[in-house]
Amino acid sequence: MTSPADGTWPHGPDLDRAPSAPVPAVLALGANLGEAAATLAAAVRELAEIPGIELTGVSPVAVTRPVGGPPGQPDYLNLVLTLMTDLSPRALLAAGQQIERTHHRTREVRWGPRTLDIDVITYADFTSDDPELTLPHPRAHLRAFVLAPWSWADPQATLGGARVADLAAQADDAGSVRRLPTGTEGPAS
Repeated sequence: MTSPADGTWPHGPDLDRAPSAPVPAVLALGANLGEAAATLAAAVRELAEIPGIELTGVSPVAVTRPVGGPPGQPDYLNLVLTLMTDLSPRALLAAGQQIERTHHRTREVRWGPRTLDIDVITYADFTSDDPELTLPHPRAHLRAFVLAPWSWADPQATLGGARVADLAAQADDAGSVRRLPTGTEGPAS
């Protein structure tokens, strides 16, 4: 994996500095309002069309119960994308947020229902405690709705030195994650 230590960021890690060569990143997408499967499929296509992003993997779609937020929300559809990018961390975040806005994402209630959520989970082995973009994502290691699809897309993936599949099995919400049945409309069905 490319890292700041091997010269990818010639002046040190910086959320606005693009790497000198493409680096791996992981994005998590989720939706539970409107036509969630169609929204996820469109978001995958839109991300793939952005210059500087090359998708390397798309997980099967997971159906999960909401974690946190107000009660009574519908189940979520979630998937994970692995990719190579030469965008800066902040530019990758901005690309995801622009696609969220295209799909009418509003931010009214923390962990509330949404038409689309796109989170940057990892960006090479870059670490950041910036409140706008904390990397790796500060709760990813606890969320089976991210970890399970990630392990389906990349069975060898690790996070913080642990296998993503093992973290998924240990997460509190592990029992609530199931694959969307084959043949159901979705980007990775």
